[in-house]
Amino acid sequence: MTISVGDTLPEATLSKIGAEGPEAVSVSDLTKGRKVVIFAVPGAYTPTCHSAHVPSFIRTMDALKAKGVDEVVCLSVNDAFVMKSWGEDTGAAKAGITMLSDGMGELTEKLGLLFDAPPVGLKGRSKRYAMMVEDGVVKVYHPETGKGCEISGGEAMVEAL
Repeated sequence: MTISVGDTLPEATLSKIGAEGPEAVSVSDLTKGRKVVIFAVPGAYTPTCHSAHVPSFIRTMDALKAKGVDEVVCLSVNDAFVMKSWGEDTGAAKAGITMLSDGMGELTEKLGLLFDAPPVGLKGRSKRYAMMVEDGVVKVYHPETGKGCEISGGEAMVEAL
């Protein structure tokens, strides 16, 4: 079953690198009483993710905040160390995007969005999507259907809000 509008996000533990090293982030704590945009990518540093998807949310951060979004999260089935470095390299961290790791694919699997792409060496990765979650409930869900990020990009999310 794939997540859809009106569903409550399942509980899962994500991670990030904090001042003291790796930190656990529960999905419920992340979203409770807040309006959060989460966008997921198949992999850090991969072409579309790096050159189009993350930049679309960097460009739209001010517009998203103006629409009442408390936090913008980039999620990938990569480890927290890679996500931290990628956030620094893309400027996402400086722009205020929280880079979270779903390292074991726990949330991605529960959402029904796990996929494999053996020809390019990807196993157990997240399909590309963006969603706006309010108090843990999915209010906007944009699953990507093509190879780019037109449906799941920052501009599409601003329009939907």
